[in-house]
Amino acid sequence: MASYPSPLADWNGTREPLPTTINEDGKSLVNLPGPRSGAYDAFPKGFQPNKNGFDFHIYYNAHVTAELEFARELHERIRREFPELRIYKFWEKPVGPHPVAMFEVNVFDPHQTGALFSWLAVNRGPCSVLIHPNTGDALKDHSELATWMGQRYPLILDFLKPQARG
Repeated sequence: MASYPSPLADWNGTREPLPTTINEDGKSLVNLPGPRSGAYDAFPKGFQPNKNGFDFHIYYNAHVTAELEFARELHERIRREFPELRIYKFWEKPVGPHPVAMFEVNVFDPHQTGALFSWLAVNRGPCSVLIHPNTGDALKDHSELATWMGQRYPLILDFLKPQARG
């Protein structure tokens, strides 16, 4: 089993005990006041510097006419709605490790990530979305660190494995 560093290891804030008081809603906990997290403005340590933060791969079934047309319109809408993002061409066949047709959108900061994620959550229609960070380890990014919206597709991970050097 893999070993993970403690999420508290690099926490540089106070370690005073957290309150166990419940808010008026009867469910959520009262939090201590504190400064806003830097994660709102910059990706945390571990992301590959000088590269976009996340890739959003939007999958669709190209052989289902209604899905193909929806995906084309979604691609156009994303280009119009989010012109500041990097949006790749519309593929009508599987490419690389992706087992079905897709198009890709790149985000560059946490605000863009949250905006596109929340927009896709309610506007992606029949499409599935693979969301992965760019940490410099493509295999891990596309597998262990990946998040999905909708149906999960098995990726062809051999495309991402480092080639043996002789």
